[in-house]
Amino acid sequence: MERRYNCQMTGFDDQQLPGFDDALLGPTGRPLSDFPRPKPLASHGPARIISLSNQKGGVGKTTTAINLAASLAEYGRKVLAVDFDPQGALSAGLGVRTHDVPTIYELMLGSIKDPHEAIVHTAFENLDVIPANIDLSAAEVHLINEVARESILSRVLDKVIGEYDVILIDCQPSLGLLTVNALTAAHGVLIPLECEFFALRGVALLVETIEKVKDRLNPAIELDGILATMYDSRTLHSREVLERVVETFGDNVLETVIGRTVKFPDANVAGAPITHFAPDHAAAHAYRQLARELIARGAAA
Repeated sequence: MERRYNCQMTGFDDQQLPGFDDALLGPTGRPLSDFPRPKPLASHGPARIISLSNQKGGVGKTTTAINLAASLAEYGRKVLAVDFDPQGALSAGLGVRTHDVPTIYELMLGSIKDPHEAIVHTAFENLDVIPANIDLSAAEVHLINEVARESILSRVLDKVIGEYDVILIDCQPSLGLLTVNALTAAHGVLIPLECEFFALRGVALLVETIEKVKDRLNPAIELDGILATMYDSRTLHSREVLERVVETFGDNVLETVIGRTVKFPDANVAGAPITHFAPDHAAAHAYRQLARELIARGAAA
């Protein structure tokens, strides 16, 4: 039987894989599930904490953190996005100031005790942010001699976990102390993976790091999924990489696939999630599907 693919969720309007038509299979080669619109929550909290991690930069981590947070908030979930990257891109992408304001850095060092002093209510309903700036790059040096330094972020988030349904941590591209803190605090890990050969090489190392954290620091952590990003159905390379990812990681690869589109940088400049900047764009629909898929998998409230 001829295999046919639906590329609706690749971030391209009306793009399909060459040689196929209509819709039977998704970009991952599996039938697309119809993830239902989640029901409203009767109450909020305690949050499930999800760390978005990948030691390779430029794989769509921050873009995913911004737009997944906005999509979950759109479905009535109270969401806290923690900017844990000294570049502060998540904060900027949500229109949040990063200078001369309390940040996650002060909370990590203990110069601010109450996370509420750093939490910023964004212009988007149900979505709050703890910002970061370049000061965070000094955190690993300052924390190296701290007792239980791997669990500092966990202790910070414990103070507000009851107020949110989901807490998303946008990690910096490294496997250093900050990322270990994020993994120690998290219930689950979402790995954005660019559909490009070199992006594949570091995933095994990241999975190994997650297993070490699970064994030594956080027995409750689990892999929530691998999210294929920057997918371009027009290129053989993207299709081959995605096929190899599915062969290697199986059901850990999410059905939702995020494609390349110029709308993402446009939305970042506007300081808004794509779900608000271009709500009817295919990429906005893709992130809403991602939110529904994670909720259906039990990875989000």
